[in-house]
Amino acid sequence: MRTIGPSLFLAVTCSLVLPLLPTLAQAESTPVVPTYGAELEGFDYPYPLKTYVFRSQGQQLHMRYMDVAPPKANGRTVVLMHGKNFCAATWEGTIKALTENGYRVIAPDQIGFCKSSKPAHYQYSFHQLAANTHALLQSLNVEKVTVMGHSMGGMLATRYALLYPQQTEQLVMVNPIGLEDWKTKGVPYRTVDQWYANELQTNAEGVRRYQQKTYYVDQWRPEFDRWVTMQAGMYAGPGKKKVAWNSALTYEMIYTQPVVYEFPLLQVPTLLLIGTNDNTAIGKNFAAPEVQPTLGNYAVLGKQTAASIPQARLVEFDDLGHSPQIQEPERFHAALLQGLRQK
Repeated sequence: MRTIGPSLFLAVTCSLVLPLLPTLAQAESTPVVPTYGAELEGFDYPYPLKTYVFRSQGQQLHMRYMDVAPPKANGRTVVLMHGKNFCAATWEGTIKALTENGYRVIAPDQIGFCKSSKPAHYQYSFHQLAANTHALLQSLNVEKVTVMGHSMGGMLATRYALLYPQQTEQLVMVNPIGLEDWKTKGVPYRTVDQWYANELQTNAEGVRRYQQKTYYVDQWRPEFDRWVTMQAGMYAGPGKKKVAWNSALTYEMIYTQPVVYEFPLLQVPTLLLIGTNDNTAIGKNFAAPEVQPTLGNYAVLGKQTAASIPQARLVEFDDLGHSPQIQEPERFHAALLQGLRQK
């Protein structure tokens, strides 16, 4: 395992620049939220969308996805798996960086998320979502991929690599959740109905406040507003209840299906890209006050995870949060491309 942290030069540079960036107190205004449909109708994606139609659990569903070819192909394909409160569109900068360096990129919205189907009844599991993604790749005649997951997508990418090791040439995880089992650490179980009631309260102000604190370490830039309106806009539209219901079902999936115990079983080269100022832990706000500070310590979790995976390399960004690919894209993508070359 090799650990790479920010250089001294970058650390000094950040210490000079960060005080000049907007703070939480300076960035109080919440953007005007457009009204989007239940499948994110009205929100534009950075590349053309395609549709994969298939049957699953007795019903016809569709996955929307981007399939972006590079100007000059290097023969490798990267599948990008979005997080819980993210969409394929949030990979915009990463898609650009990868395709410019020769990678074909396939970025789907998983069932239940963003522009894909939101069924009224679906037994969500990471196994099922991985199988859906594998079927999509088979329909495209893609035999071998690098799977790259952010946040919840890290849990899904891990499950994919465990289920399909022969088709996975490399696993990349960006601040994945599920590096600890919250239910054994004191986060109380919440029913789907409880999650649903909680999700119905989603609004732009709350989304922005959470993103600023957790994703960007109390920084804010105007370009971040796009991801606030993307999420909040679905909850402002006529499909709000459908969006909230599927979100509740997937929260229950995340809580009850940890992958942390299976990291030692991974058979593929694995790259971990960790913003160590992240503090994400599903349901942390429902845990007892004395438990909350013990959860989501990515400065520790990243190292523990790398040590548990047989072929892992760890890259840490000591000044970044849950979304390093958005917070500091140039630095992040330089580390990503280097890691992909060193598989």
